[in-house]
Amino acid sequence: MSNKRENEFRLAAERGDTPLLPKERIWGFWEFTYANSALAIATWAFLIGGATALFVGPKEGIAAIIIGNILGVMLVALPTCLPSGRYGLEQFTFLRSVFGGNGSRLVYVLAVVFLTMGWLAVLGMMFGRSVDGLIALVESHPAAPNGPLALALAFFSIVLTGWVVAKGPTSIKFFNMIVAPALVILMLGMLWMIFQKHGFAELMAMPALEPPTDSKHLNFMIAVEVNMAAGFSWWPYLGNLARLSKNERTSFWPNVVGIFGAASLGEIVGLLGAASMGNSDPTIWMTTIGGMVVGVIALGFIAFANVTSMVNILYTSIVGLRQIAWDSLRAMKWELLVVLFCVIPAAIVIFTPGIYDGFFIFLVWTSALNSALSGIGIADYFLLRRQRVSLRSVFAAEEDTPFRFWRGFNPVALLALLAGFLVYVVIFNPQTLASSPAFSVLSASLPSCVVAGIVHYLLTRLFVIPQGHGDYQPAVAASLKVGRSGAVNR
Repeated sequence: MSNKRENEFRLAAERGDTPLLPKERIWGFWEFTYANSALAIATWAFLIGGATALFVGPKEGIAAIIIGNILGVMLVALPTCLPSGRYGLEQFTFLRSVFGGNGSRLVYVLAVVFLTMGWLAVLGMMFGRSVDGLIALVESHPAAPNGPLALALAFFSIVLTGWVVAKGPTSIKFFNMIVAPALVILMLGMLWMIFQKHGFAELMAMPALEPPTDSKHLNFMIAVEVNMAAGFSWWPYLGNLARLSKNERTSFWPNVVGIFGAASLGEIVGLLGAASMGNSDPTIWMTTIGGMVVGVIALGFIAFANVTSMVNILYTSIVGLRQIAWDSLRAMKWELLVVLFCVIPAAIVIFTPGIYDGFFIFLVWTSALNSALSGIGIADYFLLRRQRVSLRSVFAAEEDTPFRFWRGFNPVALLALLAGFLVYVVIFNPQTLASSPAFSVLSASLPSCVVAGIVHYLLTRLFVIPQGHGDYQPAVAASLKVGRSGAVNR
């Protein structure tokens, strides 16, 4: 094969147009651990930790962070990291085998576009509040978190993010190499200052800031649910990270150290900072924890780190959009796609800035979707397909593939998604925090995950397989031998 042809295959694999062969993958255990740790150690961890402090004190909050994150991350990693790590597939390309080509596009819009737009607005507001707080510290006047300056700065951060992404990915890796280690240092420094002001026993005895009910147990379950939502929020992103890992084992276990461990560290710092300073907003408690100099440094860095987080999620979302889009959308200029993607987050910042103060509500709403998606993925990949998927069918033309289902949609998977979503909302309403008796025992994410998986499994066995759709026969991989090591012959 000529060098030119070989280079074309390599670029296609990197962009997700074809699977990555094991020899083309770059991450071992520690490389993947560092990569997803760098992604998990982000400013949103302070927000989630601060939200946890609203419901429970530090002692219960640490338990809620650990329980919620480990459950969410593991249930997300099973249906996303293991298939992508085994086959080297781009996550939403692989999703054609579950939802069909058009169905995977619909799921992308629901799970990625809305999630990314929401996070861009929240992080943009955090940027605006950080810079506004920094200016207030220097000029010795009260900050105005929802004032015109903070909103203008939030809008500016989204414009800046769009400008960086429009220029391409060249600088993104460089910023990540700086921000991730620096955030670890900032977190450890904040922990040290918190323990300088309060002893461990004193911290553990502190109460919740704004407990929503009189029941400590119910408040604890809400805190667990918020942190499960944080774990499930990784669903749209983990698969595309894992496809660069060298085998299935390497694609799965680094998430325990990286995503779970790193995110939990940041959330615990946010929890302790909020509880000790009496305010869940990190842009406020950071201004009082260490005096003006420390506050200015911390807020300045948080503002910078927010932009790098925003750049990461915007870039990866648009790359995924181009991968699953129709030809007309793929033909659109990259810069125009970026501008269009930023319009809604900018509008949210201007017209509904309250999303920041109640951001955990937005986060929990996403879990109603992502928990169901995880259950469907586990049922489809592990129970129905027995970890065998035909790559030929995945990459076939949409009109010729058995993954076409019905006009590009798998109605059974979509019905299972709706069932899981409704179960979640019936058990726990993210908007009002009202819950049924089952919530205090089961949470809402776990029943949603289980019900969606069961519905998908049963209806697929009853209707999809007898109709010959979905390529669920045991011999689906007969033409493409896939070993346990993840080697693929193509």
